[in-house]
Amino acid sequence: MDKMNPVVHFEMAYEDRDRAADFYGKVFGWQMNKLGAEMGDYMTVATGETDENRMLKKPGMINGGMYKKDAKSTGTSVVIAVDDIYESMKAVEAAGGTILGGSYEAGKPDDIPGIGLYCGIIDTEGNRISMLQPKGM
Repeated sequence: MDKMNPVVHFEMAYEDRDRAADFYGKVFGWQMNKLGAEMGDYMTVATGETDENRMLKKPGMINGGMYKKDAKSTGTSVVIAVDDIYESMKAVEAAGGTILGGSYEAGKPDDIPGIGLYCGIIDTEGNRISMLQPKGM
């Protein structure tokens, strides 16, 4: 492999969005941004100071997000940045992983406005992780 793809984001599930936001805000000082129903009631998580492009100022840190717990939730997961999500989706399947259903059935990733193309997967060990082709790549 010529290039290693970095972990750029984490995701966790919540049962009660307000309770989770309160907990992580009080305990760790994280800033929670609750998105609406059009974004699946997702909640973005800022773990450090960001610049005008929403990128963390301190190298090595990552931000995250929280989503409503469902049957596919397997615990905390990571999001890995890739150069070409379509090629990466093919590589996942060729290596024995599974592309999760939803809007990316039939090889179509989600387009997150202002962020990039996103796809959830299950690896060969049953872990739910995700891939993101950041906007502009």
